[in-house]
Amino acid sequence: MPLIDSHIHLASPRYSDIGGLVARARASDIAGVVAAAVDEASSRQILALIETFPGFVHGGLGVHPERQVDDDEEQRVIALIRRAHAHLVAIAEVGLPWYTVRERPERDSLIAAAEPRLRRFLRLAAELDLAVVLHAPHDAAARALALLGDAGVERAVFHWHKASPEVTQAIVERGYYISVTPEVCYRARDRELVAAVPLHSLLIETDGPWPYGGEFEGHPTEPTFLHRLVDAVAWIKGVARPTVEEALAENALKVFRFDRTYAGNRGDI
Repeated sequence: MPLIDSHIHLASPRYSDIGGLVARARASDIAGVVAAAVDEASSRQILALIETFPGFVHGGLGVHPERQVDDDEEQRVIALIRRAHAHLVAIAEVGLPWYTVRERPERDSLIAAAEPRLRRFLRLAAELDLAVVLHAPHDAAARALALLGDAGVERAVFHWHKASPEVTQAIVERGYYISVTPEVCYRARDRELVAAVPLHSLLIETDGPWPYGGEFEGHPTEPTFLHRLVDAVAWIKGVARPTVEEALAENALKVFRFDRTYAGNRGDI
């Protein structure tokens, strides 16, 4: 069954030939991608990409929590989401900061200060019935999980998830999804995560253009990497590859609610 890259930053300037990327992905039996925004400019670019590559590029608009974006820009992104929500599958990428604040002594207060923005996006997702793709690594994950419940969000993905086993279990028990990257092909931490998370709760992503090590060293990150992720998940789980492919495709369909006649380049996801 064709696969979906559940998180990629197609609006990045490092993707200079998106048409070529899409052609290679389609030739490799990749059904589509969920393109995530980080600010107003990338949100507008993603809307254009949805029009240019219908049926392959699916979109999520949002404001990345590690970026310095003022309240006016946030409101413009929210206005874009309201206008375009019928053409979107998610609010993405939103969440709580970690990497830009983790070494600062006031870390906890900085994370708390970011909560109001996340609350606004979560309330919007609940109102418009959109999935949410979350950046909430490590200690930020537990707080993001609590905020999801407060807002009544039904469908959420903890993208490139990193958190304690207890928080991971709580995410799964709440019916949310956990996404893994090409690091699962060579990193013990990610393999342990896949072993612990039920197949029905997993998604795969590239988070391109983020570069990877191992067998991917020196190769530009593209959706074609997904096939190696499927191999890795099948090996870790001890499950046949076709079973893993089908489960991952169905998970993407459930969380993003792709229209079956719209999603995928073959219409059979």
